[in-house]
Amino acid sequence: MPKTDNDVPWLDAEEQEVWLGLVGVIMRLPGALDAQLRRDSGLSHFEYLILAGLSMADDQTMRMTDIAYFAESSLSRLSHACRRLEQQGWVTRDVDPTDGRATVATLTEAGHAKIVEAAPGHVRNVRALVFDPLTRAQVKQLGQITARIDAAVGPWLVNPPS
Repeated sequence: MPKTDNDVPWLDAEEQEVWLGLVGVIMRLPGALDAQLRRDSGLSHFEYLILAGLSMADDQTMRMTDIAYFAESSLSRLSHACRRLEQQGWVTRDVDPTDGRATVATLTEAGHAKIVEAAPGHVRNVRALVFDPLTRAQVKQLGQITARIDAAVGPWLVNPPS
């Protein structure tokens, strides 16, 4: 039996206000992060995430599937971005020596220098946009809130409700 409008748990006024505020942040924050990185470092936020992920990995090497997971990306989008990063000399890609079916990406010395150059401005921007406006208690709450939302979203990506 199809659900009717009477079955919808509509948002109350407070929930709607919070929801619209969250949507605004979700929509504007990525653009603000991207704009600063492009202006100061010539990197997109996505490219920065790839380089940052590689810089934190053992031997500065990761499987492409792991980078995609880390950067919340499809393999196709990641492949296109890695091609651009390779052209700049910041990343190399090779067959995984432990599994010939997989590809690994490795941060080059030039790529490491690029992420070291870009990181201070990015961190200042993240601090200014996200952490400076909050109290320590709010930062802790934000961590708890995002973890709960992430846990709720995770299964929906695999098995969306009907």
